[in-house]
Formats: sequence, structure tokens, C-alpha cells
Amino acid sequence: MTLAAEFREKELNILLTNDDGINAPGIRCLAEHLRTARHNVTIIAPDRERSAASHSLSLRRPIRVDRIADNEFAVGGTPVDCVIIALQKLVRAHIDLVISGINAGQNMGEDIIYSGTVAAAVEASFFGFKALAVSLNTYRDHIFETAARWVVRLIDDGITDLIQARQIININVPNIDHDLVRGVRLTCVGHRKYYNFIKILDEDEHGFDYQIGGDQPIWDLHRGTDAEAVGEGFVSLTPLGFDMTRGDAFPPLLEWLEEHDLLLLESKSGNAAGDW
Repeated sequence: MTLAAEFREKELNILLTNDDGINAPGIRCLAEHLRTARHNVTIIAPDRERSAASHSLSLRRPIRVDRIADNEFAVGGTPVDCVIIALQKLVRAHIDLVISGINAGQNMGEDIIYSGTVAAAVEASFFGFKALAVSLNTYRDHIFETAARWVVRLIDDGITDLIQARQIININVPNIDHDLVRGVRLTCVGHRKYYNFIKILDEDEHGFDYQIGGDQPIWDLHRGTDAEAVGEGFVSLTPLGFDMTRGDAFPPLLEWLEEHDLLLLESKSGNAAGDW
């Protein structure tokens, strides 16, 4: 039996979350398709939109959790709060996969740093769970079914087995009909620029009110990037890891430390860390 065939016969226990809120159409569409594919789905998501929450936690205040249906809970906190309470208290069954999404808008390039969608998947990986982040490449007229059908297909074909420890797979899907998707590309994180990023709402002699938003992002469509793939009608798969140490920066920093005798400080008496 092939790996893909084995996965098609397996019902997975899947935890769904997002940053658009528990009643957002993206997560509802995905839940419906996963349940139709006979997977067991639990939804634990914010009680309202929490876009751009990044990896934030709600500290120093109570967080309300409400059961709104069987295996569905609304959390008065961030996407990361949702994952923590899900895995620490609410879900007792074994979880095979955590999926964050479907997000109403792409999470490519630097947006993965701001994204609550990606952060929820990352938090699940920190707990040792396999996780996907799924986003649709548009802010309007969403065709969530395309992304939902592709998620089911990728799970059926065994993508869960390929997710490594402390890693997630970030999936971005073009907002086109399912039959028009050209395939899947393995991609790296691209680069985007926002213009008119700050909008001044009101201003007086004491200060001003502003809003962060900006125009549609402009993508650098370098070959092999997430933005290029989605722009050409492909589903983008980007494995994301979270060792943030830049090993390539070690040589010049080490040379600088040696040059300034900072690697081991000694006092005139020979003891470490003497007076400067």
C-alpha cells in the first residue's frame, strides 16, 4: 500500500484555528470539507477577528472561553491563546494535525511575521504537533472552496507525514476556481512592499490618530518565491523553520570580538571581568 493510499483510509483528528474569528467563512469552509472527507474536526478559534496578532499572548487579564457547539469553542484571545488552551485543556484526544486558516488574504513574504494565522501553526509546532497554515491570495471575493479542496487533497496524499519537528508548512492558494489551479510549487519566502502604509485619520495641535493598512502589496516576483508561484496560478508550499540564529553572521562577529579582545575579559590580577 502506498503512503497516499494509507492516508486516504485514515481518519485524522484535526484541530482548526485561525485569526479571522470562529465564524469566518474560511474556517467554516475548511471544516465542512474536512468533515466530508471523514476527518474528526475540533474548532478552537478567536471570538472575533484578530488579524496581525502575530505571536502575541493575552497577559494579565482573564480570557473567556465559550462552547458554541459540539467540539467548537470561541476564545476571547489571540490565535496563540487559542492553541495553548486547546492543547493544554480543551482537547483530550490525540491530535494528528493542527491547521490554521483558511485566512482571508495571503501570508507570504514578511507578512508571515505579522500573521496570527502563521503564529498559531508555529505555536502548535512548539508543542510538538504537526501544523499547516493556509491562506487565500485575496482580500475580497474569496473562493475558499479552492483552498479547502487542496488542503484535503494534500492531507490525503500524506503531507502530514512530511512535516518535521519544529517546522510548519505555509500554504498559499491562488483565488481562482479549483479547476484552474496549475499545480503545486515548493517555494521560499518572498519579499513585499506596502505603500501608503500609514493613514492619518485626524490631527490637531496635540497629536493625531492614524491607522495602519496601506495599499495592495507590491511583490518582488523572484523565481522560486511564494508570490511568484501564486501569481502564476500554483499552490505555494513553504516549509518554515524557527531556528532564528544566523550562522553566516558568526565569522565577522567573531573576528570583531577577537580584534577588540572581548572573548575573555581579564583583570590585571588575572581574574575574569576586571574593571574597564
